[in-house]
Amino acid sequence: MSAEFSGVVPAPLDEVFAWHGLPGAITRLTPPWQPVRVGAEADSLRDGTAALVLPGGLRWAAAHEAAGYRPPHQFVDRLATPVLGTVLPWRHTHRFDADGPDRTVVTDHVETPLPEAFLRSMFAYRHRQLADDLAAQRRYWHEPLTVAVTGASGLVGSALSALLTTGGHRVIRLVRREARTPDERTWRPEDPDEKLLTGVDAVVHLAGASVAGRFGERHRRAVCDSRLGPTRALAELAARTPDGPGVFVSASAVGYYGPERGDEVLGEDAARGDGFLADVVDAWEAATEPAAEAGIRVVRVRTGLVLSPRGGLLRLQYPLFAAGLGGPLGPGRQWTPWIGIDDLTDIYLRALTDRTLDGVVNAVSPEPVRNAEYTRVLARVLARPAVLKVPRFGPELVLGRDGSRELAFADQRVRPQRLVEAGHVFRHPRLDDALAHLLGRATTPAARTTVGEPV
Repeated sequence: MSAEFSGVVPAPLDEVFAWHGLPGAITRLTPPWQPVRVGAEADSLRDGTAALVLPGGLRWAAAHEAAGYRPPHQFVDRLATPVLGTVLPWRHTHRFDADGPDRTVVTDHVETPLPEAFLRSMFAYRHRQLADDLAAQRRYWHEPLTVAVTGASGLVGSALSALLTTGGHRVIRLVRREARTPDERTWRPEDPDEKLLTGVDAVVHLAGASVAGRFGERHRRAVCDSRLGPTRALAELAARTPDGPGVFVSASAVGYYGPERGDEVLGEDAARGDGFLADVVDAWEAATEPAAEAGIRVVRVRTGLVLSPRGGLLRLQYPLFAAGLGGPLGPGRQWTPWIGIDDLTDIYLRALTDRTLDGVVNAVSPEPVRNAEYTRVLARVLARPAVLKVPRFGPELVLGRDGSRELAFADQRVRPQRLVEAGHVFRHPRLDDALAHLLGRATTPAARTTVGEPV
C-alpha cells in the first residue's frame, strides 16, 4: 500500500532541498503530538541514518538509500529496525520539483501498510512547518552566528536550537555535566568558567526551574535560586569577555504584571503587579543589567502560556480534553496570554538578529482569550465536549492558594505592543489555528498575519 502527499513551499528548489540536510531538520519536522523524540540525526541524506525513540525505548531507524539520492530532487529513507521493519515496512521517497524560480513542490511518497488517513495530518504539519520555518529564516536572516544556549534540552530550547541550526547558525549548548561534543561547553551556573563565552556572538538564557508547583518555601527558593544568581553571573561574564557576545537574550515571564489585572491591556510599559512571581521576574530581569551596562544589546522575553503538546500545560490538558474530560477553570473569565511554541522561537530568532530590538518584549499572541474561550477552542479542535468545570479548590489542592492565584487563575490581558509596532509576523495569531497545527488537526496552509491593529 502506498500514499502520496504534496505541498507547495514558497522558496527556491535548491534552498528547500538543502534545508533537509541541515542539523535540526528532523526535529523541526517531527509532529509534536506524536509520542516520539529524535534520538539521532542522519549525518547525510545520501547514506546516513536517523533514529526516532518511540514509547518503551523502541527505536525507529530511518536509513537513507544511496541509490535514491538525486540532489536537489530526491532522497529516500526506509525503516531499518530489524523486528519493527518486518512488522511495519516503511519506505519514504522525498521528492522536490521547481514550480518557478521561488516555489517548490514537496511530495512525500510513502510505501507502508499504515492507512492514508493516519498519515495525512503528519505530512500536512510537515509542509506547513517547512514553509513557515523558511519564511521566518528569510525574514530574520543574519550572517551565521555562534549562539550559546542555556536550557537547550528543554521545551523551548530544543525547538529554538533546531530552528537556529537549520538557519545556518551554530548552537553551543551550555550544559551542567561534562561536555561531550564540540558544540557543548560545561556551565557552572553560579561560577561559570572565564572562557565559557569566548568566540560566542550571542547568548540565549532559558534555564530555570519550572514555576509550576505548590508555592511553599522550598519551591519558591528553587524558582529564585535557579534564576537570579545564574542570570547575573552569566551577564557579568558576558560583560567582561573580550571576544564575547554582542546580544544577550534572556527568558522572562508575564508574571511581572501580577495575577489580577482584569481587562487592563498590558503592554511592555505597564506597571509591575504584586505577588511572588512579579517579585521574581523583576529581580530576574534586573540580573541581566551587567550585560546592558557593558553595551551589550539585552532583550528580555516576557513569555505567556507556551502551547505545545510536548510540554507545559497543554501536555497535561491534551489527553484530558481528548477524552472529553476538559472544562474551564472556575468561571473562566480570566484572560489567558498564550503563545504557540513556533511563534515563540520566531521571537527569539528576531531578538537575536534584529538590532533595533532591545529591552522588554512581550512574547504573547496578539489575540488573547479568556479561559472559557480557550477551553471551548481546544475542545472544538479536538471535536470533544468540555462541560466539566474545574472548581477553584481543585488547583488549590495541587498548587496551594498562592500558586492557584498566580498560575491557574491569573488574569492578565497582555499585549505584544512592541512586536505589533514593529509589524511582526505571527505564524498563528489565532488560537484555533495554533492548536489545530500543534495537535494535527490542520490540513490547509497556515495564514500569515502581519499584526498592527489594536486588540
